[in-house]
Amino acid sequence: MRIVLGLMSGTSGDGVDMAAVAVRGTGQSMRVRFLWHEHRSFGRSLRRRLLEVMAPATIRTEELARLNIELGNVYGRAVVAAINKYAHVGRPELIGVAGQTVCHLPDRRAGRTVTFQIGEPARVAAATGLCTVGGFRQSDTAAGGQGAPLVPWTDWILMRSRRVSRAIQNIGGIGNVTWLPAAGGPETIQAFDTGPGNMLIDALAEIASGGRQRMDRGGQRAARGRILEGVLKRWMKHPFLRLAPPRTTGRETFGKVFVEAELPRLRASSRSADDWLATATAYTARSIAEAYRRYLPGFQAVCSVTPSEERRAAKVYVRKMLDLPEIIVCGGGAHNPTLLDMLSMAFGGACIRSIDSLGIPAQAKEAVSFAILAAARMDLTPANVPKATGARQAAVLGQVIVP
Repeated sequence: MRIVLGLMSGTSGDGVDMAAVAVRGTGQSMRVRFLWHEHRSFGRSLRRRLLEVMAPATIRTEELARLNIELGNVYGRAVVAAINKYAHVGRPELIGVAGQTVCHLPDRRAGRTVTFQIGEPARVAAATGLCTVGGFRQSDTAAGGQGAPLVPWTDWILMRSRRVSRAIQNIGGIGNVTWLPAAGGPETIQAFDTGPGNMLIDALAEIASGGRQRMDRGGQRAARGRILEGVLKRWMKHPFLRLAPPRTTGRETFGKVFVEAELPRLRASSRSADDWLATATAYTARSIAEAYRRYLPGFQAVCSVTPSEERRAAKVYVRKMLDLPEIIVCGGGAHNPTLLDMLSMAFGGACIRSIDSLGIPAQAKEAVSFAILAAARMDLTPANVPKATGARQAAVLGQVIVP
């Protein structure tokens, strides 16, 4: 048995999640047991600087270089503290560092995608004295892929089922889905980004609160608001939502530029920030449903994107409920009841499960995935899914740093 630690900091730039797992076996025979999860928030200054370098603008090379080292040091200190806290569980022998994505420019032309992560893994290795793996995405882009999504193979390891097909929906800053057909092997996996996750919701919550709140906690404000259907209809026409997989997106598409362009329309449609948040939350839910309807088998009859379609779909769902695949949600969005209610309605009243029900905290899932990817790297097991990333071939992911 190996204990492996994974680190993940997402597009929200609010902190780093650390998750430890026990790994037995290798390759497709790998078995993983969740051990613990710890979140370390970034300070306001660090988060502000991270968001600034994520914005599509020219930045000083010196600032980017400094942030790479500083974030690596933050990771290192966080890992040391967490390892000491959970020393009674056992010491990890390996660390997988996803890094903080500051630029992601997908290109369908092989080898043209640009993706860049900071948070120097060598600093983590030096702080902990443990073998550390980083640079996962670059291994996929070198094989002609988009460097994302990288979690589908790990989703298959964790959540495949002989009995039922599953859609694993991560709702972080961006939403992404992994489709696992019942009794299917890795070659049957489908995966792609569905569109915005929490990114737009968080940005509007911060604007509405004058910077005092980073999110609409529990979806409370969205629950009080009304959906601005005219604005939402416009958003549902976004070109990304009509892009066939393989497809990935990021802050460059649904971040600051999108918010600044749409904020005047929101203000013209309603003075209530609760309405803005209700609309942004509905956008996440309906864009997920639209992605499933277009690209995943078994969902065409039950997915809906308008209130009238939701009512019709509910009747269809009653007839098809035994045939509907499971929808399992992870990421920060799994803690937003309003979003989950809207998502359920978009699927005609379907039951939406949190990954917590499978024994993995929703917030820990991405970090767990990078722990598994680190183990696969040391086993020389290819762990990308070419059909999902657009890579020419399967690739062993990551660069190994020995302290």
